[in-house]
Amino acid sequence: MDTIQTLTCEYNLKEVLKSNECEPTNFRNDSHSVRILEDLQYLRKKEVLCDIRFKADDGKIVIGHKIVLIAASPYFRAMFSNFDESNKNLVTIRELDSTILQLLIDYIYTGEIMITKENVQGLLQAANILQLYFVKSVCAEFLQKQLDPSNCIDIKTFADLHDCTELFSSSEAYIKQNFLEVAKDEHFLSLSSEDLVKLISSSDLAVPFEEKVFECVIKWVKHDSDHRIDFLPKLMEHVRLPLLKPDILFNIYEEPLLNTSLKCNNYLVEALRFNHQKSVQHFTIPQSIRCTPRRFDGFQKVILMFNLSLESPKCYTEWYDPATKLREKAPGLNDDLVSAGLGVIRDKFVFVVGGVNRSSSKSVSILDVSSQTPSWVPMADMIVKRQRMGVGVLDDCIYAVGGVDGNISLSSVEVFDVSTQKWRMVSSMTIERNRLGVGVLNNRLYAVGGWSGDTHLRSVEYYDPTLDTWTPVANMFECRQGAGVGVLDNLMYVIGGYGDGKYLKSVEVYRPSDGVWSSISDMNLCRFLPGVAVLDGLLYVFGGEKESSVLDAVEIYNPNTNTWSMDKLSIIGDNIYGGVVVDRPHHYH
Repeated sequence: MDTIQTLTCEYNLKEVLKSNECEPTNFRNDSHSVRILEDLQYLRKKEVLCDIRFKADDGKIVIGHKIVLIAASPYFRAMFSNFDESNKNLVTIRELDSTILQLLIDYIYTGEIMITKENVQGLLQAANILQLYFVKSVCAEFLQKQLDPSNCIDIKTFADLHDCTELFSSSEAYIKQNFLEVAKDEHFLSLSSEDLVKLISSSDLAVPFEEKVFECVIKWVKHDSDHRIDFLPKLMEHVRLPLLKPDILFNIYEEPLLNTSLKCNNYLVEALRFNHQKSVQHFTIPQSIRCTPRRFDGFQKVILMFNLSLESPKCYTEWYDPATKLREKAPGLNDDLVSAGLGVIRDKFVFVVGGVNRSSSKSVSILDVSSQTPSWVPMADMIVKRQRMGVGVLDDCIYAVGGVDGNISLSSVEVFDVSTQKWRMVSSMTIERNRLGVGVLNNRLYAVGGWSGDTHLRSVEYYDPTLDTWTPVANMFECRQGAGVGVLDNLMYVIGGYGDGKYLKSVEVYRPSDGVWSSISDMNLCRFLPGVAVLDGLLYVFGGEKESSVLDAVEIYNPNTNTWSMDKLSIIGDNIYGGVVVDRPHHYH
């Protein structure tokens, strides 16, 4: 061994450095660990200092260094720390193929792995055993990219067996999105009854018409009818027969297999009754999941916007998708709906209530967006003529709150009773209000601000349907008429409006837990009578008036950052005066 000589400098370097500012500095060699692994792999190939040899079922030997394997894998750490193998130099591993084992040991030394269609199954299984989680995840990612109608069922089963949660979820989603193609493959017929029930009970199953689900169920049963006929009632429970047209239902009624079960017949009778009910009542709230349309679009909600035009038709509607910024024509209304109220039940039934230029200020129209051919139909008239009222939805009921009848301000309130398909009066507010905002929070209906006689209001009160009473709460900071209201994350936002001789861009938020108001960031623009929609954790504010000018931008509030952003809309001379969030219609893309 060479002698290491220490050379003594004529001066002390530490003393020199004291005269200058010199902070301690940490340096990192990013290539250091890579070089070490490369050297270890080189030594392994040369069989230098290798202290473990693995023997696979085919007799082939794979070698390595225990300390490297222990550092890389909890499986090897346990093997060489606690078990008999800890003192052995040769270990037999029967559950792993030698080629797969070689690839995984190489990965431990190099950080690289080549995955192919031929080795992906063996690699994932082995990586799961050796607890090499990166390899397991990239194998799952590789399989996810290979999904097609012929293999998705097998891949889903494989993912479930090896606890690959993301692969399982993506396989399941693929099967739902491509259900009809998957059902054509022979693997579909091998599904267990439990798996088929889980699949067809999904509300996000991508089927254009429900009869396709019925056809797939019958196909599955007939594949082995002697053993599967007993599962038919359980399967038919999840076929949404009430959504089918009567002529299709009568064709289904002819299926001989259904005659073997009283339950199956009962489902058919339920479907026929629901169809009859819809033919005499335009508005029918589904009482069971079988009567509820499936939703299978990736982005499932859109905004139905109401626009006023200088040309005919005076009022028109559009579907607006904030995710894609796309707008598409929606079913139009014949009436000019100035000062009408808007409400929506279950993101499906849209109500237009009252208004100035309607044939009657009592009139009500409804749009069922889940219909194959949605169109506006008349509903039962209100009891009181109302313009500039507030509308709120509580417990599947539409409330028309305040407003004006001619020149008379109203404090009265009425509610559309679903059970009777009629309107009935409930307790009046403590004060007359028109151009008020309405919000629903914690099963209470809040009347916010408005105009009373010759006074702008900043008062707020709520209605409790269980007590049929109105109760005042804390006043807002500012007087507001024509403010927009949105409820998000158990908070009520009151947005813009007009008060004290000026248009407002300020926003206040009410927290029911402590009963106080607080201010948040102002909008970019002042807005009187804006539309407000809550979607995907954000507040969308659009339209309204600002000193008689048209506002052609949507403002979007993010509560996590307390900031507003703008989204320009292509509007020429038209004014958006309202909007509601609805389920995406079937035809919308």
